[in-house]
Amino acid sequence: MSHLITLFEQHSYLILFTGILLELLALPISGEFLMSYAGYFVFQGKMNYTLALLTVFVSGGAGITATYWIGRVGGYNLIEKYGKYIHLGPERYEKTAAWFEQSGSKLLVFAYFIPGIRHFTGYISGISRMPFRKFIIPAYTGSFLWGFCFITLGKVLGPRWEALHQAASKYFIIFIIVFVILLAGFLAYWFYKNQIKDFFIRFIQRLLNHLKTIRKIESFLIFLTLVLIGMVTLMLGMAQDYLYDEFSQFNEIAEYMVKIAIYMSWMKVFLVFQSPYTLCAIIGITIIRIWRKGKNRLLEYLLLIVSILGARLFHESIMQIFSYLQSIGFVGKFHSDNFPDISSTLTIIIYGTCLFLLVRHPKTTITPLMSLLFTLVLLIGLTIANVASTDLLPSDIVGGYVYGFVWIFFNFLLFEMLRLVLEKHNVEND
Repeated sequence: MSHLITLFEQHSYLILFTGILLELLALPISGEFLMSYAGYFVFQGKMNYTLALLTVFVSGGAGITATYWIGRVGGYNLIEKYGKYIHLGPERYEKTAAWFEQSGSKLLVFAYFIPGIRHFTGYISGISRMPFRKFIIPAYTGSFLWGFCFITLGKVLGPRWEALHQAASKYFIIFIIVFVILLAGFLAYWFYKNQIKDFFIRFIQRLLNHLKTIRKIESFLIFLTLVLIGMVTLMLGMAQDYLYDEFSQFNEIAEYMVKIAIYMSWMKVFLVFQSPYTLCAIIGITIIRIWRKGKNRLLEYLLLIVSILGARLFHESIMQIFSYLQSIGFVGKFHSDNFPDISSTLTIIIYGTCLFLLVRHPKTTITPLMSLLFTLVLLIGLTIANVASTDLLPSDIVGGYVYGFVWIFFNFLLFEMLRLVLEKHNVEND
């Protein structure tokens, strides 16, 4: 390994170019490793950032172009004769080709981020006789984005580069999936903005119309049940990681990324949304709104009271369970006494419950969507601000959100079931 590192130091650009080119020809080489290590060299001043990006762009473009023309000239006979040598037999080709047929050239942009797929996209595009002018733009765009992400990541992480690769097997694939989803969402919104807006408006309108009947409320209960099951599963998974002290690498990487690459001073504004005055204000607005709506006042006030007043009791119960497990020798010393963070738990419970009650009977179809987006932005902003300006661990904050979600969705399900029972009772009396 040390010999390879020395070799990379002496011939950085040549090895980076050759490695990316050979990987896209379907050789077993880790392009992500080479690019992130090149980013580490950029951080150390041993490589130039622009030249490193240009090297990956050219080598990636050359590699996928070469495979395109190999596939174009060789045709399907190439798969039958030589596919097994690069793990692209007829069966795998058929599956990947079917995926390409459904996604078209857009898949080329994201294929670089999918291990086991990027190696074959050029071959399959050529064999399927995709026009080169249709192939080249998304293929070269994907090559640039692929290189930009990994080289920039290696540069940003700097001295923590080794810690990243130790944690890569557990967290990095999640980062890539999230990045690809966000990028796909951005591109889809950019090109199909009006269609997406119309779709969500129609979807929310149908959902709200459906919820006006008892039968559709039953469907809503099924949705809440599924969400609750998912959140409980996530909660138990985080509890297991906490009990076995498996958050160390996650916290190290998250804190470094936030403090070095993401946090900006203006983000302290988000902490205002966690202050007692703001939380009291949104509770007050919710109380007034429930009274003015005049629908199921008693039930909705009860949901508000139980969710918020029961939050601390729920949190204390969790902490008592952890303490009991420690006392009987289930685990050793905990990595943090603040998991899950009480402030984050209370924040998500208050905002989640109040926003649910505020949009329960909306006048406009766009209100639920905007509320969801507001909550998402708020959580991200609060997490970044707390990690950067407090001693809280990222895992404590995320744990607070997850445990808070479990509590509020449990209450949503409980009270929606009670609402359904009351409505059926009223119908029978009528």
